[in-house]
Amino acid sequence: MARFELVTPCHFGLEAVTKREIEGLGYDITRVEDGRVTFSGDEEAVCLSNVFLRSAERVLLQVGRFRAETFDELFDGIRALPWEDFIPEHGKFWVTKASSIKSKLYSPSDVQSIAKKAMVERLKEKYHIGHFPEDGAPYPVRIFMFKDEAVVTLDTSGDSLHKRGYRLSSVIAPLSETLASALIMLTPWKPGRILCDPFCGSGTFPIEAAMLAAHIAPGMSRTFTAQQWTNFIPGKLWDDAFEEARDMVNPDIETDIQGYDIDGSAVRAARENARRAGVDSLIHFQQRPLEEFHHPKKYGFIITNPPYGERMEDKENLPALYRQIGEVYASLDSWSLCMISAYGDAEKYIGRKADKKRKVYNGMIRTDFYQFMGPKPPKRGREANWE
Repeated sequence: MARFELVTPCHFGLEAVTKREIEGLGYDITRVEDGRVTFSGDEEAVCLSNVFLRSAERVLLQVGRFRAETFDELFDGIRALPWEDFIPEHGKFWVTKASSIKSKLYSPSDVQSIAKKAMVERLKEKYHIGHFPEDGAPYPVRIFMFKDEAVVTLDTSGDSLHKRGYRLSSVIAPLSETLASALIMLTPWKPGRILCDPFCGSGTFPIEAAMLAAHIAPGMSRTFTAQQWTNFIPGKLWDDAFEEARDMVNPDIETDIQGYDIDGSAVRAARENARRAGVDSLIHFQQRPLEEFHHPKKYGFIITNPPYGERMEDKENLPALYRQIGEVYASLDSWSLCMISAYGDAEKYIGRKADKKRKVYNGMIRTDFYQFMGPKPPKRGREANWE
């Protein structure tokens, strides 16, 4: 099998989670950068990483990496890459996205145009033709320019990996599936413990937790662009990856996962999304205001994304809301509170400093992920009735 460098963009601040996931699949990390983790893998790795990675945004196959401070250098660098190893004569190829940060080549549209011309020139030479019909499988290219280094990739995923296929019903300001999953994996929560989200919205935190608990691979119910690249990724590898994912599912797992929201339409959307994800039997959703939130058991987790004043008219309500979050949390025996928020005074009104605090970007919004940790539960062998 061939060896590739595979680049997985992820949320800024959560690279360690993606790195741990990739290592869990058995692959070696070769580079960790802000918002990207690169690893070494073969054709099978393309399939498995797309199907199983929960926190990555995409899986990109790196065609090349080189310095380019001028458009001539960019053209020559792109032209020197072995495009014929990946794109067949009838392949449809284009630069779907280019980005530039701290680079002399700062115009993404110009980078896209130059790169396409260079690819055409290379493939003309290799296939000895002057025109490409581009009526075959799609081969979208993504280029990252950072500090004058060009990272040139093929997008194996197509739609972003946060599109699991279950969320048709949504609400205002939903949390992405990849971010929710990464934040859950950042906490000490395990499937045998209680997880509650009192601001569940369309249900992303509870659904991603239930999928984790039931070993439901995030990509098992969707398709990927590279499934059409049969010229170098055999279809059997995809079949094997999906079969492995199906074999791992444990729908009979016992869980205590709950989602609450004051908005009835949000709760209905959450229930529909959970049904589509195949985890509706693992989650209890209910319309309930925050002040009515309580739980008799110990050692649970609140993992949530409360409002943090995206609209100016909401900001004046934040002190009272976060004070109420703190009061509800204080009333729970031995629980942990894990919360993503852009509200700078969150700790002040909750009433204590977070044990852990990590800067994370939710889209373009700079947020913090706060972890207020409760005590660890005793081992079951010593005290079996701690619940």
